[in-house]
Amino acid sequence: MDVSDIVDDATARDWETVDPEGTEPVRFAVIGLGWFTKGRALPALAESDRCEPSVLVSSSEEKAQRLAAETDGAEHGITYDQFHDGRAADAYDAVYIVTPNALHLEYVETAADLGKDVLCEKPMERDSDRAAELRDTARAGGVDLMIAYRMHTEPAVRRARALIEDGYVGEPMAVTGDMSQRLLDRIDPDPDQWRLDEELAGGGALFDIGIYPLNTARFLLDADPVAVTGNVSSTHDAFDEVDETVAFSVEFPDEVYAQCYASHNARQSSGITVTGTEGQVRVEPAFFQDQGRELHVSRGDGRASIEIETVDQMREEFDYFADRVRGDADILPDGDHGLVDMRAMEAVYEAAETDRWVDVE
Repeated sequence: MDVSDIVDDATARDWETVDPEGTEPVRFAVIGLGWFTKGRALPALAESDRCEPSVLVSSSEEKAQRLAAETDGAEHGITYDQFHDGRAADAYDAVYIVTPNALHLEYVETAADLGKDVLCEKPMERDSDRAAELRDTARAGGVDLMIAYRMHTEPAVRRARALIEDGYVGEPMAVTGDMSQRLLDRIDPDPDQWRLDEELAGGGALFDIGIYPLNTARFLLDADPVAVTGNVSSTHDAFDEVDETVAFSVEFPDEVYAQCYASHNARQSSGITVTGTEGQVRVEPAFFQDQGRELHVSRGDGRASIEIETVDQMREEFDYFADRVRGDADILPDGDHGLVDMRAMEAVYEAAETDRWVDVE
């Protein structure tokens, strides 16, 4: 791939397999109506011509019905219990699960019983055992399962991967990735929020945002971790159950190493770089949705910084899911893919406790 190709066609949907004009939209039951759903997911679904947010599910029927009345395409607002009982099941084709991590499994169980395909937020669950059960439940029910790694459909990341695959950097040698934000200032000031509850979240900065450089490194390299090591720390009282900051190293096949960092109490920042024997590609900013993307490339004496048109990452992810549900192509990232991250992150915690490298099983 020539670098000029990136500029000319940077946001092309190279994953598209089905003409949306000839297919029915995928109707979603959206489970969990927190700030992310209201601010990111519902607007993307409402704008999509491939998807519709037809059923909204919350702990409060009043809240669900109120938001349904305010959301284009939404026909029903129901409670979690009503969802499990099969209420409004004829009104949706798939579910999008945006609950706390430890609750994902129970909604996949119901979706599988109802024959509904699943888009599940990352991380898959609070631990790898439950994640494996989640994967197996979807498989046994014969429903499609996709884990919501939106970097897989982010144009800047896809163009970086295409350059790497085409040999632009030569042989990949190293990856560096980071993501940080001040959680209590930027997202939610409540120290009792579920992200800080180990039972509900499973982990802290690593599970919530450290998964971005980890998974994106896997995507860019098209490889899975062999072993990890790392350290975690917490300085704020709110993080007494989960990690506030994590720094970890990942060994990939052929002795390629990634150095990753994530913090819930540092200035907002994100980026990912792949350095090879011949060149380098970097996406920065990388992971936060509101920021414009730049792809920085260098090889020999040449270098360039290319602005990539900003797209709605959530709409790209939803539309990709709909393309795969309505077509015959394999859906990725699937449950097997998501389970690798769960095991790798647990290995990071084990490494932090034992001060050694831990194999990713």
